[in-house]
Amino acid sequence: MNGKDLTQGSILGNIMTFSLPYMLAYFLQILYGLADLYVIGQYCDVDSTTAVSNGAQVMYMVTVVLIGLAMGTTVLTARAVGAKDSPRARIIVGNTITMFAIIAIVLMVVLLCLRGWIVGVMDTPAEAVDGMKHYLTVCFTGIPFIIAYNIISSIFRGLGDSRSPMYFVAVACVINIALDYLFIGFFELGAMGAALGTTLSQMTSVLFAFVTIRRHRGILDVSRSDLYPHRDVIKNILKIGVPIAMQDGFIQVSFLAITVIANQRGLIDAAAVGIVEKFIGLVFIVPSAMLSTVSAISAQNIGAGNMERAKRTMRTAMMITTGYGVVCAVVLQFIPQLAVGIFTDNAQVLAQGADYLRGYVWDCIFAGLHFCFSGFFTACGFSVISFIHNSVSIVCARIPLAWLSSTLYPETLYPMGLSTCIGSMLSCLICVGVYWWMKKKAYF
Repeated sequence: MNGKDLTQGSILGNIMTFSLPYMLAYFLQILYGLADLYVIGQYCDVDSTTAVSNGAQVMYMVTVVLIGLAMGTTVLTARAVGAKDSPRARIIVGNTITMFAIIAIVLMVVLLCLRGWIVGVMDTPAEAVDGMKHYLTVCFTGIPFIIAYNIISSIFRGLGDSRSPMYFVAVACVINIALDYLFIGFFELGAMGAALGTTLSQMTSVLFAFVTIRRHRGILDVSRSDLYPHRDVIKNILKIGVPIAMQDGFIQVSFLAITVIANQRGLIDAAAVGIVEKFIGLVFIVPSAMLSTVSAISAQNIGAGNMERAKRTMRTAMMITTGYGVVCAVVLQFIPQLAVGIFTDNAQVLAQGADYLRGYVWDCIFAGLHFCFSGFFTACGFSVISFIHNSVSIVCARIPLAWLSSTLYPETLYPMGLSTCIGSMLSCLICVGVYWWMKKKAYF
């Protein structure tokens, strides 16, 4: 069986070995999204920047939902690897291909039909409406490539291989940056040029991934019979993946709601929030990587019958994310304008973006903790817990507090940034309570 055994050796070593390529891949994936904003800011006005930032946020929401759904494949594959059950792993991979091929076609058609409604429901500033429609039309057409990339990456991570997905996204990143300058700078296509660069780079990345797969043996040697739907396999993939997808989708809905609130404040605040939402993805590289890292490593150890090692993996990851979060939050209190200034030289956008970032960045500490909990719960097959705690925090804290702070403090975005942090604090409290209750009841 191909794949890396994560049930042996140093826990910290396994975390670092698995998470570092994932973090680099995540960084590169964010980089080519940031490249869109950077290049569009060099050649176009604020309306194009707003169109791309709003459109990219919609696409990010679609992407994280798909990644969440594919988490079911990662966990089940990892368990099969831990149990050294190659036939079962091949069936999981085959059924994943069949299921997501259908999802790709349906989702592409539905989103293309809804693109006008999406632009409207986000209360997009009038100056940015046309650009956002063009951006979404091109990106929605590329949905099959987004799905293909993410399911291939989920399979490799389930095998314990986080390096191959890093190579896939590196290819996409380099090509996207080059195409941005070609389509935005040379051909002056604006928001549509950014979308073309993103879509074509993802297509190239998928082709590269298929070449890589052909060089693998073992689990990736899927036969026609493995593609035939197995009810129990698809059920288990969805049982784990759907709550994660709903959780991630709900989180993005909350971010979209915050974007709508910012859009209602005017073009300057809309651009500021869009830029910070992009930049904050860089800060969240470590917490986000730990969610997938804890899921994959803990799932392999659970498959091998070593629950105690799975729990130690979660605790070690928590120490890493907490230390990292504190450092980032403190440092960015002193240099927020430097970070936002990478993407704009507009003084008003710079000032508002700096305020928003100073409040938002505290979320890095608490999000890292509940990401680690979510990774462990997912590996145990209780991904619904992650959906519940995120839903509660969104409904009870993030969205209402963002709206309230926007109403009470119309001159600054700092309180709006803090609203996300407070939501994550609530998630952490719920996770701690659920973990100790489940431990007392001997669920793990």
